[in-house]
Amino acid sequence: MKEKCVHLICKDHLVSGEKFQIETTSIEGVLKTVPVPDKTRIDHYYQSELYISHTDSKDNFIDSIYQKVKKFAIKSKYQTILKNKPDTKKLLDIGSGTGDFLKAAKHYNISSVGTEPNEQARKLSKEKGNIVVENLEDIREEKFDAITLWHVLEHVYEPSLYLDKINKLLDHNGILLIAVPNYNSFDAHYYRAHWAAYDVPRHIWHFSREGMKKILEEHNFKILKYQSLPFDSFYVSLLSEQYKNGRKNLMKAFFIGLRSNLKAIKTKEHSSILYIAKKITK
Repeated sequence: MKEKCVHLICKDHLVSGEKFQIETTSIEGVLKTVPVPDKTRIDHYYQSELYISHTDSKDNFIDSIYQKVKKFAIKSKYQTILKNKPDTKKLLDIGSGTGDFLKAAKHYNISSVGTEPNEQARKLSKEKGNIVVENLEDIREEKFDAITLWHVLEHVYEPSLYLDKINKLLDHNGILLIAVPNYNSFDAHYYRAHWAAYDVPRHIWHFSREGMKKILEEHNFKILKYQSLPFDSFYVSLLSEQYKNGRKNLMKAFFIGLRSNLKAIKTKEHSSILYIAKKITK
């Protein structure tokens, strides 16, 4: 068995100020936050008005940027789905947050269902007219043309169980879209322990391209395409600057985000990567 090593020691900048280790695992290219908070305590680490994916806040500069980029990103996400699966009619969004992505499905004649464990975010989503349940286990045994996880897999306790369940819910011709941060990106190497996308302990798992490929193949998925998410490097760099230097440095963050994107043209190591996959038919 491969010996576990400490990759980095990171601080929870958002809620507790506690320090956590990020360690290697038995899977090459996959890291894990240690210790992992108990399931009865994990909600504590999400209790912050600054945790933007659980609110629709526009109260400060970073929140405003996030909400504006989110609107553009939603359109881009549906374009990607329909480009890879033009006949998509049923969509499941896992970790659907406040539901803006779910709500937009109606514009594309797609019926959507979401899962969201956070009560506040789920309430906001339902107020927008969405169908959303608390857990993946609450989804009926029906088939979906597309299943999406937008920065969700890094949060779950047991990714293997999620991927097994997803495999059963995905139509045999359906597509799976998983977006996660990439710890081999330039901005991750530059900011190291201050890289905002480590986001301990909310992010339990940390992935590289190779690590994601191995995990997906182990659960009977084949990657069709790797796609960059170029806005992520700018947003993550903006947060990372604040964590590292105690202030928002827009110009420096823009420069680092741009540099990361430019380097990734050659290396393919983008700050975040969208993996588009299908089921392996036996």
